[in-house]
Amino acid sequence: MANLSGDSRWLSHIIAFMPIERFQVPTEAREQMRDITGDVNGALGRLGVTTGICQVFVSHTTAGLIVNENADPAVCSDMLTWLDSAVPQDMPSRHAEGNSPAHIKATLVGQSVTLPVENARLALGTWQGVFLAEFDGPRHRTVLVNVVAG
Repeated sequence: MANLSGDSRWLSHIIAFMPIERFQVPTEAREQMRDITGDVNGALGRLGVTTGICQVFVSHTTAGLIVNENADPAVCSDMLTWLDSAVPQDMPSRHAEGNSPAHIKATLVGQSVTLPVENARLALGTWQGVFLAEFDGPRHRTVLVNVVAG
């Protein structure tokens, strides 16, 4: 096997680096879960990706991303209810804007997910979807889709 240490030129022959696709997600409530699976699959189509690894990232500190059930909206409602009981809106905080609960909830769920791509779509389970979790809306959120095609 060839010694490839210090020489990254071989990488471009193995991995196809794709541009980053961005889209906006409007939210209508202070807290809500928006299914963005179709938007992410649309971004994959625009990028022309058929297989690879997809990272989805929301570039905000009071919103997050979740992969969960998309068949029953009660699941999202239950998640928001649980997060509200764990981090209530009226909790004491020192943050001047008064939205510390939104920052904490976003930290708990995280701002990115990494998913496989197969047949030009996210390779999700039957009942899975990708959700933008809004904790300080309504707002327009920016979502980035970054893919390593393989």
